[in-house]
Amino acid sequence: MQYHGCMSMQTNLPTSEQDLQSLVLVAEDELEIARILTAYLSRAGLRVAHAADGRSALDMHLMLKPDLVLLDVNMPQVDGWAVLSQIRQRGDTAVIMLTAMDQDIDKLTGLRIGADDYVVKPFNPAEVVARVQAVLRRSAGQAQMQGPRMLRAEGIEVDLEHYEAVVVQGGARAVLALTLTEFRLLSHMARAPKRVFSRAELLASCLPEGETLERTVDSHLSKLRKKIEAAGAEGLLESVRGVGYRLGRSA
Repeated sequence: MQYHGCMSMQTNLPTSEQDLQSLVLVAEDELEIARILTAYLSRAGLRVAHAADGRSALDMHLMLKPDLVLLDVNMPQVDGWAVLSQIRQRGDTAVIMLTAMDQDIDKLTGLRIGADDYVVKPFNPAEVVARVQAVLRRSAGQAQMQGPRMLRAEGIEVDLEHYEAVVVQGGARAVLALTLTEFRLLSHMARAPKRVFSRAELLASCLPEGETLERTVDSHLSKLRKKIEAAGAEGLLESVRGVGYRLGRSA
């Protein structure tokens, strides 16, 4: 079978030993976008392969066993959702979705199927490279030590595998309808219950898609707090004046 695309390697600007050993499969049918991504990734010291349709992406994934797949949602022959689903059935290859759809429900759909991250078009290629490097580092760390897939804080459970958060009060369980950003914030704080997180830390860790104002964190957490309280958990998410936010009631 012939593949429409290219495979290249350039190491003049390597960023780490991990990058030099990593192969990224760019599954993108828009050739100009694919060329730009290939150029940026190659300059960062990553090896790059390109597939121009979903069927080729699946075939190349089997043949090349890439470390990460940059996967466009709207692919010909086999769409991105189906490609992602089949990749997940095969194993744990890291996947970052590329799409023009900027809706939280679309992002959560991909993440529930098993995507590791999401990039919305139009994007800055340098940001995509940074996301790829971050996911590769995270994947390498997870391979060495698998962390918990279920987080539990006082009165709340966060299922990282299925992207579901549940408030547990008096034997009753209420599933929270969260946006992607709200889920990121909640899961980040649930890793260290009762610890106070600064706005700057939450912004850097949970809002990586161009939102740069700390008051944006306040807005998202205000909505998250209302949803938690509506589910019956009063005072579970607290603001600490002049510092930040805490998940878990203070003593």
